[in-house]
Amino acid sequence: MVSTDVLVIGAGPAGLAVSACLRQQGVAFDVVTQDNSVGAAWRRHYERLHLHTVKKYSALPGMPWPKDVPRYPSRQQVVDYLDRYATHNQIKPRLGVQVQRVRRVGTGFQVDTSAGPLTPRVVVVATGYNGAPKAPNFSGLDQFAGLQMHSRNYQNPQPFKGRRTLVVGCGNSGAEIALDLAEQDVDVAMVVRGPVHVVPRDLFGRPSQATSVMLSPLPPRVRDAIVGPVLRLAVGDLTKWGIQRPQRGLNVMIEEDGRIPILDIGTIAMVKAGRIRVRPAVEEVRAGTVCFADGREEPYEGLVLATGYGTGLARFIDGFDAIADPRERPDRFGEESGIPGLYFVGFRNPSTGALREIALEASRVAAAVKVAMTS
Repeated sequence: MVSTDVLVIGAGPAGLAVSACLRQQGVAFDVVTQDNSVGAAWRRHYERLHLHTVKKYSALPGMPWPKDVPRYPSRQQVVDYLDRYATHNQIKPRLGVQVQRVRRVGTGFQVDTSAGPLTPRVVVVATGYNGAPKAPNFSGLDQFAGLQMHSRNYQNPQPFKGRRTLVVGCGNSGAEIALDLAEQDVDVAMVVRGPVHVVPRDLFGRPSQATSVMLSPLPPRVRDAIVGPVLRLAVGDLTKWGIQRPQRGLNVMIEEDGRIPILDIGTIAMVKAGRIRVRPAVEEVRAGTVCFADGREEPYEGLVLATGYGTGLARFIDGFDAIADPRERPDRFGEESGIPGLYFVGFRNPSTGALREIALEASRVAAAVKVAMTS
């Protein structure tokens, strides 16, 4: 049994950020990750992916992005940045170590791992809100005869060339994958189950994220009152293309439901051009067809299930249900959770940007851990 005072679980952006902040605070720690490298999730992402947030607001604590990197870094540039960040901060995770159970015991924790048990006083969980892919429960999905994959496994359009393909989901991954397929002349449709806000990534030459950061001190409804009219003017009415604007404002929906708008980088133009068709909710999947909520039935030879993720935290944290919100995420961020000594970093995706939020949370958690270790 190995004793360590502070254990960080995860070596993606959140795990690296909190590790760097702990080092700055002079707090000794260990890091474990089930993957074989830092930033493993970014290494697996689809090839055309770029950050949807600007580099100015996407730096981890203590290390700005290089000047020669563009405003929206590519997937590979993010990977390179995370590698440099780990080296710069002398963060050396124990790789390939899977955490199987975390439970509070006495004044600390018993952490069971594939490499043996650990007994830290403090645990910081930084495994991310995309820890476990969500599979839809469509009737007949297992009978589909064509190519089928979750968006987590999508890399590029090549396997779908020549296949009529349906992207199920219109979050940022689904919208960008549909765009990726359309740009390579794949016959593609995208499922939009209900009303959804559309936000241009850049609006009138200014990153939408910058506006969100500027307005972030205001209540969500006030923010919506300010940006709503601007978005209605900039985006227009998309109803005839199958996309309806919700009655509630986008910031209220993010805060209350976790509903992220489509951050548009070209998908809507493809929809208007007829190169991405919009379809309603899926009712049933058959061997070579898909049935939709409007009664339509269409043939498809490919399915990309961009149906989101869960945290997977309840699988290994004892008592997590008592400290979870309705979306199965921690109900406290950047501070001690309802379980003494247990902290979470990197489980929010606000309109101001997930990486920006990680940097803020990591600094707060590291300071709180230092106080806890010296009290």
